[in-house]
Amino acid sequence: MKTEIKLPLTVQLTFMLLFFLLSYFILTEFKHYLAPLTLGILFAYLLFPLASFFEKKRVPRILSNILSIVIGLSVIYGVGFFFYKQFGFFLEDVPLLKERASHNIHSIFKTIEDFLDIETGEIKPKVNEFVLEALNNSAQDYQATFGATFHTLFTIFIMPVYIFFLLYYRDKFKEVVLMLVPSGKHAVADRIINDINQLTVRYMTGIFIVVSILVVINSLGFMIIGLDHALLLGFVASIMNFIPYYGTIIGYMVPLLFSVFIMESPTYAVLVVIQFVIVQFTENNILTPNIVGSQVNINPFMIILAITLGGFVWGVTGMFVAVPLVAALRVLGENIDDLAPLGYLLGTTGTEQHAVSISKYARFFRLRRIRSSRRRRGSKMK
Repeated sequence: MKTEIKLPLTVQLTFMLLFFLLSYFILTEFKHYLAPLTLGILFAYLLFPLASFFEKKRVPRILSNILSIVIGLSVIYGVGFFFYKQFGFFLEDVPLLKERASHNIHSIFKTIEDFLDIETGEIKPKVNEFVLEALNNSAQDYQATFGATFHTLFTIFIMPVYIFFLLYYRDKFKEVVLMLVPSGKHAVADRIINDINQLTVRYMTGIFIVVSILVVINSLGFMIIGLDHALLLGFVASIMNFIPYYGTIIGYMVPLLFSVFIMESPTYAVLVVIQFVIVQFTENNILTPNIVGSQVNINPFMIILAITLGGFVWGVTGMFVAVPLVAALRVLGENIDDLAPLGYLLGTTGTEQHAVSISKYARFFRLRRIRSSRRRRGSKMK
């Protein structure tokens, strides 16, 4: 007969704290190894449908994986080269942009001083210095980002290797998990693996399709508005949508600031804001629900916390991988009894009675009409 040892709550919390501290140390200390590996796993899920398609056409797995990687990385590296060239054109215009920025800052602060009848003092030169310094540092940041550093080269060349072997050994990885699980739990383990696989494949393919559509929409919108470097700004505004919630706002801050400080009229800034509202509505209500769907099923608060923590640990890469990782934890929590509280915490259940829906609004207004009609009938009877 087994005896269960019940540890005091303080001891349990101490072990949890040590676990989180050790996890944080490992994630930060081995960032340059774990981050590319995690990205490789997600890109392997992205290319899995393509590799599976080739295998169904009786193409050998090795050749299927190579073809999928060549096609996928050609697209990714092609987009990277496009950004590289567009940013190069931007840097060529930096001297002209600095002149425009100084002129626009002077005009903006003069309008504020005349309209409010106040003195801006040292605010104007500080803003001017900040904007010019940002333009000057753009070249250095550009070279630091795309320069031939060890970590950049390591990521570029090791990523295809990770993706190939992850696709090639995908059945082996599943068998290893089943070997580690007791035979009586094989059905649950198999269901968990399949759910995580399907969720990640749909999320990765869906979000890539959404971002690709947004690149076209934003670029065309900025071209119609008449912004300089519309293709670059459209790409920047769209690519950040890989990060839920934060992405759209962060992405549109660049074209908005560009239109305020660089363009010749404040009308451009107003048009950028209008486009942001239209694109935000389209992405949230049409593109994402119909393409990405609700496979993630994580409540928004947990998504925000996960993205914030991911950015704190791994930067932009952490913000990108946070959502699918937390979605995998939700699947584990919903299928393993010991992790049920975690699944409930991450999931969307538990607040259905407070959720906003069209049916609730319709019922609310219908009840108000019934009550008002009863009051009118009561007043007439009196």
